[in-house]
Amino acid sequence: MRYNERELLSLARQPAEKAAEIRMSVPKKGNVLKKRLVKLVVNFLFYFRTDEAEPIGALLLEHCKITKEEENVFSISFIEEPERKYCFECATEEQCLEWVEALKRASYEFLRRSLIFYRSEIQKMTGKVSESLQGPSQVVTDGFGGSRGCCCQSCPSCVWDEIPEPSGSCGLHSQT
Repeated sequence: MRYNERELLSLARQPAEKAAEIRMSVPKKGNVLKKRLVKLVVNFLFYFRTDEAEPIGALLLEHCKITKEEENVFSISFIEEPERKYCFECATEEQCLEWVEALKRASYEFLRRSLIFYRSEIQKMTGKVSESLQGPSQVVTDGFGGSRGCCCQSCPSCVWDEIPEPSGSCGLHSQT
């Protein structure tokens, strides 16, 4: 991905939606956990040395899988590079669950599905589509050119951790 380093640093200085000092390991360093300041800003997860103002890295939270591994451990891996796995160890299970939920809701795809879901709800309530609510197509893709076929394609409460079964259903909701 191409990016402008100055703009990325500017984004890292913005107020965080969530931030904490937690232990983290990065793929190139093996299983060594180091205390890092981790900061969620929009759909980027920045990580800093605890005594420095500049980030030492950033993860774009798109096309990734966020998984709760153990009681207080979660990981982020990327669909296109599953071997590139970042692990995070929180102080408590509650903190871990909060991070997992916040990270899952940070992606553009989640926001897009939320918009489609709420647009649909407004249309059901009013019987018409407002021109101000026109926007992204209601066909939701999996990010790799395939489309999703269950009601979850627009349900913001259903965040898929994995690519769905070939049927397109997550199994959590009935087909509508």
